[in-house]
Amino acid sequence: MTTDSPKPAATAQARPVLDFWFEFASTYSYLAAMRAEALADEHGVALRWRPFLLGPIFAAQGWSSSPFNLYPAKGRNMWRDMERQADELGLPPLARPVPFPQNGLLAARIAIVALDSGWGPDFVRAVYEAQFARGLSIAEPAVLREILGALPCDPEAVLVQAGSEPVKTALREQTEEAIAHGIFGAPSFLTADGELFWGNDRFERAVAWAARRR
Repeated sequence: MTTDSPKPAATAQARPVLDFWFEFASTYSYLAAMRAEALADEHGVALRWRPFLLGPIFAAQGWSSSPFNLYPAKGRNMWRDMERQADELGLPPLARPVPFPQNGLLAARIAIVALDSGWGPDFVRAVYEAQFARGLSIAEPAVLREILGALPCDPEAVLVQAGSEPVKTALREQTEEAIAHGIFGAPSFLTADGELFWGNDRFERAVAWAARRR
C-alpha cells in the first residue's frame, strides 16, 4: 500500500518532490490544501500528499485536545485569522465545525486509498470543504459517502477498503514516520534534503527551497 500522489509525467529532469503532511482536523491544513497544487506547479515542484494523525503527537505532549481549545485566546485569534485568510484566498465564508477538532480517522484512512487510486487530492479538498466551508462532521460515514459519490470510485468498496487492516497499518506507519521526522503540527512540509517547514505561512518557503534543490 502506497500513499504517494500520482507520479508526474516523465521529463528530461525530474521535478523536485515536497512532502505535504496534513491532518484533516487541522484548520491551517485546509488553507494549504486548497492552494497546494497551484503553488507547487508554479515552482515546478511535485507534491506528495501525506495524511497523518495529530492525536498521538498531542497525547505525547500531555494534551487532551487541540491547543486552540486548551488556550482560548489562541483559539479566538486562530478562528479570526482563518476567516481573514479564507476571504483573501477567495474561499467560501469559514464555517466552524462542531465539535472541534473533528475526528478525521476514517477520512484519513480513505485518503490512503484515494491517494493510491489517483483521485486523492480531489478527495482531500472535498473533505476540507465539507468541514470548514459547510460545517459538516467529517466523522460521519454518510458525509464521506456523499463526498465519494462525486468522485470516480465505488463509495461502498472504498469504505470497505478503508476499514481493512492494510490501510489501518499504512496510516499508523505514516503517522509514526511523521513523528520520526520530528513533525509536531500540521500542515508540515518536508523537502528531499530533510528541511522541515511548519505552517501554512511557510508553504511558499518550503516550495521555494524544494525548487532550488533540483
